[in-house]
Amino acid sequence: MTEKLDIDHLRQWIGRSQEATDTVTAQLVRGLRATLFQEIGEPSNGDAAPLTVHWCLAQPVFPMSMLGPDGHPTRGGFLPPVPLPRRMWAGGEIELLQPLRVGDESTRTSRIADVQAKTGSTGMLCFVSVEHSISSPRGVAIRERQDIVYREMTSTQAAPAKAAALPQAQHRETHVSDPVLLFRYSALTFNGHRIHYDRDYVTKVEGYPGLIFHGPLQAALIVEMAAKLRAGRAPKKFTYRGLQPLFEGTEFSINANESGESMELWTANAEGQPTMKGTAVW
Repeated sequence: MTEKLDIDHLRQWIGRSQEATDTVTAQLVRGLRATLFQEIGEPSNGDAAPLTVHWCLAQPVFPMSMLGPDGHPTRGGFLPPVPLPRRMWAGGEIELLQPLRVGDESTRTSRIADVQAKTGSTGMLCFVSVEHSISSPRGVAIRERQDIVYREMTSTQAAPAKAAALPQAQHRETHVSDPVLLFRYSALTFNGHRIHYDRDYVTKVEGYPGLIFHGPLQAALIVEMAAKLRAGRAPKKFTYRGLQPLFEGTEFSINANESGESMELWTANAEGQPTMKGTAVW
């Protein structure tokens, strides 16, 4: 049974901040390029890293004794101790000011921006918004907002939004959501969340039909497609939002429709149903 959600207590975390540093290495860039279905090459100092390499940098490291049953650190600390057991990355917004490059020492400054409680089709929800500023030796490289959602442990799954017709894409590429792909991204981001690699846990404890594809991995794939379609030119701003889970073992697609200086992008499951959507603006 989930303990009562005390939103007034949780909102006391608003304004808390922390700072962390890490270095963009050639090995990290090789691994991330491989995971994003890019040409691996031989990255060297000064080469631009993938657009979302900062999600792999300076990730929190806790001893095994401080991990909860889901593989995340026990609640509290920088993030508020939301008592709802299911946690997912719901969406966010990224401003891409300049690339991070191999050899850069990067500093991330993070701040809890908001904590809100809502009631959805699956029960109580709690949204935590975190603002980040990522800098390199050349100044601020990325500003972003991440939205994390916490949910109750119920057997009810969120229903996908109904649409009159499945979207048609001007550009589309397909891949398979192989468990090795999910493992690689968990390793690159030092993400211990069991829903991405522990099939017994995700099916028997959280009640999903299979391993869950990372939200940020989907976001990384669609923003990289946006840049690729503009001859490598990164968008100035990219917003994204998860629509429904994408599961292991099936074909998935990365899709885009261009319109002037903006682009609508989405990932979709094997049935063509969108699982994450994003908008890139130049």
